[in-house]
Parts: sequence; C-alpha cells; structure tokens
Amino acid sequence: MKCSICGADCANCQWNSTCPGCSDEKCFIARYIKKDSKEAYEKFKQTVINEINTLGIPGMPKINELYALVGRYVNLEYPLPGGGTVKFLDDNSMYLGNQVQCLHKEGRCYGMVVCPEFLLVCEYGENGADPEIVLYKRR
Repeated sequence: MKCSICGADCANCQWNSTCPGCSDEKCFIARYIKKDSKEAYEKFKQTVINEINTLGIPGMPKINELYALVGRYVNLEYPLPGGGTVKFLDDNSMYLGNQVQCLHKEGRCYGMVVCPEFLLVCEYGENGADPEIVLYKRR
C-alpha cells in the first residue's frame, strides 16, 4: 500500500512500525503537498531529477525517478580523514532518493538523497559498504 500523500510504499517498508509518517513535521514531502499541491510536488521532483542528471558525474547513469525514503534507510556513515565517521541525515526524516549502478566500477553504486535544503550523491559498495561522498550541494 502506498501512502496517499507522499507515495512511499508503506506496506513493504522495513521501517513501517517506527516511521514518523506523513502527519509528522519530519516529512518535507507531505508538507510540500499539503502546502502547495501534488502537482507542485511532482514539478519539484522533476526539477531535482533534471538537476541530478546535469551534474555530469562520470559513470553515473541518468535517473528517471526519485522515491520517498526514510532517513535511517539511507543514512550511511562516511569516514573522516581523522579516522572517525559522520552521518549527515536525520534517521527519522523522509527524503527523496534513488540508487543506480556505477557504469565504471563493478560492484559499486551511486546513491542520491535530496530534500529542499541539499543534494547528496555518494558512491558505495554492497549494502552501503565503503561509502564515499561524491557531491554535497546546498540547494
């Protein structure tokens, strides 16, 4: 079953029981749709898809869709030069995102996460192993 507000596949989501849901302030998608309209949200989404596709990241294929994702599902720990790690997302917030296979590296993927404030593109291995930030851009 898909959420009637943001389109997330709630029935098949592993975070269903702990998801903040579309009535919570953590879902920018629901706020966007409730404030403006479903059409305005779709226009925003297409604008972001176009933005991602014009980045020119080598080996990253064009994307055609962005999906509603719970933050903890895509909140990878990125290594820091000093040996620590950092997460950039809010585990309990909703984002738009997608994953595509790298065209130039076997077993690697590009993942993108978007909200009104930023765009994050990273590269990683199976199950999010060895993530590397490719681009972080304020929007």
